[in-house]
Amino acid sequence: MKRIILIVIILISGITTFPQDSLFHYLNIAGKNNPAVLQKYSEYKASLQKVPQVGSLPDPELSTGIFLSPMELVAGKQVADIRLMQMFPWFGVLKNAKDEMSLMAKAKYESFRETKLQLFYSVQKTWSELQKVQQTIRINEENLKILQSLERLAVVKFKAASTGARSSSGGQINKGNPTPAASGSPGMTTMSNNPESVTKTSAATLPSSPMGSSGGSGLTEVYRIQMEIGELENSHSLLKNQQQTISARFNSFLNRSPKLEVNLPEILNTDSLAYSFTAVSDSMFSQSPMLGMLKFEEQSLESRLKMVSRMGYPMVGIGLIYSVIQKSQMSASTMNGSDMIMPMMTITLPIYRKKYKAMREEVSLMQESTKKGIQETANSLQNEYYEAIQLYQDARRRMKLYRNQSALAGKTLNILMRSFSASGSDLSDLLRIRQQTLDYELKQIEAITDNNTAIAWLKKLSCGEN
Repeated sequence: MKRIILIVIILISGITTFPQDSLFHYLNIAGKNNPAVLQKYSEYKASLQKVPQVGSLPDPELSTGIFLSPMELVAGKQVADIRLMQMFPWFGVLKNAKDEMSLMAKAKYESFRETKLQLFYSVQKTWSELQKVQQTIRINEENLKILQSLERLAVVKFKAASTGARSSSGGQINKGNPTPAASGSPGMTTMSNNPESVTKTSAATLPSSPMGSSGGSGLTEVYRIQMEIGELENSHSLLKNQQQTISARFNSFLNRSPKLEVNLPEILNTDSLAYSFTAVSDSMFSQSPMLGMLKFEEQSLESRLKMVSRMGYPMVGIGLIYSVIQKSQMSASTMNGSDMIMPMMTITLPIYRKKYKAMREEVSLMQESTKKGIQETANSLQNEYYEAIQLYQDARRRMKLYRNQSALAGKTLNILMRSFSASGSDLSDLLRIRQQTLDYELKQIEAITDNNTAIAWLKKLSCGEN
């Protein structure tokens, strides 16, 4: 029996505990710690406390009067009066007031649900943005390595061209340049390891060297690659800054320090829609918190209208008057000194009808406003539904397109890389294909992000909290 209990505990803990790099782990933290969600929940709990307040009778009134000089009566001297009165509203007023507050509390709960759904959607959307930036940084680093390899190849190509030109016209070069610049000189050794030294050395030899055209072309290739590297490094720094900003926003949803690290999975997974568009549409209108809140407000206004109508009827008060009587030496009555108890009843006269008419008119206008709000919210949900479907379908189409385009561009880039390394083919085509490959990879990441965002959006519309 103990073993069974232990197994059950382990299973439950496994269900409720998520990996540190899991989205559900952060959703759980956000649901427990987000200030906006906690605020809405406190408002809901506070609204529940209004139900017993409005459903109770008015406090009874107790009044006492003391005669400074006892009043002479036939049966003694009256020294004090004690009055107790309890007012009763018209039938149904308290019940309708309780119904109104109960329905308003339900509306507050729907507002709490809406805030929680919006929070979960924001967390999922920001999570996707973080993954997008992370994958973009990874792709940029890979492309930076490719450019650095191209730079080394371009330097080797330039060195080989310079060496060949010098060996073919070495006598002429020695005449024009008395400095030792033979192929085996130390300057060429330094040039092979430092692109800047390549630039300086070639700039000194180009004017008087017959290999000016080939050397200039080689230097141009080096410069162009270095320009590409500079652009990519700048983009990499910008992405790092964006990552910090998005992480701070993500941590704010969780109500924790903006500098805390957000653990992300290494692979950007593609989410899939677990239900049909028709199911989303049906659930959107039947379970929407915003529609539910407005409908509860509409029902509460109906109860309020009944309450206001009954408030125009009289209120009835029932009470007692207790008179304290002292004995009088001058009275011979058998009731001399006997206290008096007198039941009494009070009725209010609601003769000023303008305020009651205005109260009913106010409720009627609020009902009309609420009906318009329900229609507007339904239209807004419908618009969101179609926008989310469009984003989802467009993202799926782009994912397929850029997956194929990226594969083809990658194959083309590999071929041009081998050709450039072997025979020194045109660098322009190589850089252009490399840029296309980078663009296709980034667009594929963006399409996956849009797909995941659209699914989170549809999940929000269908009122799924996870």
